[in-house]
Amino acid sequence: MSGSELTGLAAVVTGGASGIGLATARLLADRGARVACLDLKPDVPEPLVGIRADVTDDREVRSAVDEAARTLGGLDILVNNAGIGAQGTIEDNSDDEWHRVLDVNVLGIVRVTRAALPHLRRSGRAAIVNTCSVAATAGLPQRALYSATKGAVLALTRASAADLVREGIRVNCVNPGTVDTPWVGRLLERAADAAAERAALCARQPTGRLVTAEEVAAAIAHLASPLSASTTGTDLAVDGGMQGLRLRPRA
Repeated sequence: MSGSELTGLAAVVTGGASGIGLATARLLADRGARVACLDLKPDVPEPLVGIRADVTDDREVRSAVDEAARTLGGLDILVNNAGIGAQGTIEDNSDDEWHRVLDVNVLGIVRVTRAALPHLRRSGRAAIVNTCSVAATAGLPQRALYSATKGAVLALTRASAADLVREGIRVNCVNPGTVDTPWVGRLLERAADAAAERAALCARQPTGRLVTAEEVAAAIAHLASPLSASTTGTDLAVDGGMQGLRLRPRA
């Protein structure tokens, strides 16, 4: 990719004030896009535009997306990145927790996409990229609720791609492995042995390390770019080989 293939395009990134979202927003801007970050605490550096939005509030989402489109002069790219984590087996989370995580991770994408579609339909290079997870395609221990939400995101991505392809709107998702983000940092802080837990998370990825937010951002930018105009309904793994590789134990 060139350094300016997104020049003239406008992008919205949810959860854009930290982690994968901020790395993505910065990269899209570096490649020429005008970028608005929707977040609960939208404190972002220039030239990014911060707009407060809670993805569980439909009215607030619609207002924020409309504000972003006005500020940016339209909307061509939507990155649905906002999400929250959950730990535990199928027995461990209450109904209220299931509803809370589904509301953010799945219905949040529904609300933002629904609000963005009228703007995206006016673009000749419209693209939606959803942040999914390797948890959608690989069985991970202690991640029943989280995996269920990401499985729904994967199915929603494919169904939406089928619905929107004839309108010229592409829909894809990225499936990161364990990414070195603030959320993972907080997870490690709660572990009885943080060093051992980090080592275990690194070891389950064949590369032997955590994925970086910048690596996920690069995959998102690839899928969002007009240079990927023939790619839709695809999930792109950024997981250090976690889903597909089966290495023999070290000698």
